[in-house]
Amino acid sequence: MEIVVMVGCVVASLIIVALGYLLWVKPAKLQVEQDRAEAIRIKEQSEKEVQSKRREAEIEAKDQAYKLRAEVERENREKKDDIQRLERRLTQKEEGLDRRLENLELKERSLSTKEQDIDKLREDLEQVTVRQVEELQRISGLSAEEAKTLLLKMVEDDAKRDAARLIRDIEGQAKLEADKRARDIVTLAVQRCAVDQTSETTVSVVPLPGDEMKGRIIGREGRNIRAFETLTGVDLIIDDTPEAVVLSSFDPVRREIARVALSNLIGDGRIHPGRIEEMINKATIEVEAKMREAGDHACFETGITSLDPELVRLLGKLKYRTSYGQNVLDHSIEVAHLAGVIAAELGGNVALAKRAGLLHDLGKAVDFEVEGAHAVISADLCRKYNEHPEIIHACGAHHGDEDPKTMEAVIVSVSDAISASRPGARRETLETYVKRLQRLETIADSFSGVEKTYAVQAGREIRVMVKPHEIDDLAAVKLAHDTAKKIEEEMEYPGQIKVTVIRETRAVDFAK
Repeated sequence: MEIVVMVGCVVASLIIVALGYLLWVKPAKLQVEQDRAEAIRIKEQSEKEVQSKRREAEIEAKDQAYKLRAEVERENREKKDDIQRLERRLTQKEEGLDRRLENLELKERSLSTKEQDIDKLREDLEQVTVRQVEELQRISGLSAEEAKTLLLKMVEDDAKRDAARLIRDIEGQAKLEADKRARDIVTLAVQRCAVDQTSETTVSVVPLPGDEMKGRIIGREGRNIRAFETLTGVDLIIDDTPEAVVLSSFDPVRREIARVALSNLIGDGRIHPGRIEEMINKATIEVEAKMREAGDHACFETGITSLDPELVRLLGKLKYRTSYGQNVLDHSIEVAHLAGVIAAELGGNVALAKRAGLLHDLGKAVDFEVEGAHAVISADLCRKYNEHPEIIHACGAHHGDEDPKTMEAVIVSVSDAISASRPGARRETLETYVKRLQRLETIADSFSGVEKTYAVQAGREIRVMVKPHEIDDLAAVKLAHDTAKKIEEEMEYPGQIKVTVIRETRAVDFAK
């Protein structure tokens, strides 16, 4: 049975295999053969298309090569035509240059001939000139150098006369236009600002209640007077003057401290070295307060605010300074007022002009301690305390230490001169006065053609007598101008100095 079953299983398996072959394997082989045939067909078709496109590409490439060759041939023909045109133009230019070269050679030969003719003419002209110069020298009796010198002198004299005439005309026109205006402005400024003029000396007189006080001031063996002079630096002069002693010092601040201290000692009655030192210390504080009060009063009177306290103190110190007998603080206040009035009339900065006028002599408050011109010191102090640059410049330029560059600087300088030149404002020592007059006459005598010079009107005018045969009328005008300029450059003086040149010709004869 088992064998039958096994045989049956084998037969069934074979049947199944046969059916699978019939159902699956045979159709697959048929499909593969069909696909292979289709691939062969597609390959043959592709080869035909490639060959067709290859032929088309070859044809197109041949057409393009033909076109390129035609284009190149055309460009070559055009370049060849251009080269031929350029060759023709070069040939024409060469022919033109050859013609020009021939013309230049002809002109060069012509110029050479003309140069020879000109050289010959020049030689003939030089000979004629030499003969003419010799003939002129023979006729005039002068050599060439002498004639040149004479001609130059004539030209120089003519130029001087023209310059003198021009100076006279310009000055005349300027005076016509400016004198009245300037006179009006100065007169108005002076009328609106009239201050008292004080004159101080280097000594102060302290009154005494009686002559017996002199002995108490001197003290036992002179100890009181020695202590007083040592502490104050002031000479105490006790002489036969009744009921008075004299304080002498060139420093007015020290002299004022000594005067206040001595007055207080006399009033107190207790005079000994310890009390003297105490009173001097109190007097120093009192004088410092007075100086600050004087500075504040000056600022209030001129309407100037925002000054540095140190500048106010220095202004007050000017109360005890004098210049040629004129109180410097009063002078500064007057200059501030004058500068303000003039600036207002001329359209300048009134506030700036007044401030510069008040501070312009500030350097005189410290000129004992600091070396240099007081105008420069004033400018340095204003710069130190941050004043306006134009105020610094006006202070530094009011005596010509630097050239004035602003209207306000000129106004301050003029106001300073007006204040200083008031009648009675300043006094000079006899020696200084005589030296100034001598200097004026020496400056005028230094010019050629001057016969004699006289300083008159207390040095406000010089009269210059000239030699009439050397100085004519126009030269006299120029001499007056030059003399005034030299005086301005070499001298310092208040106000102005008038220069008068006098030319006089006298003809004298006698009837016999």
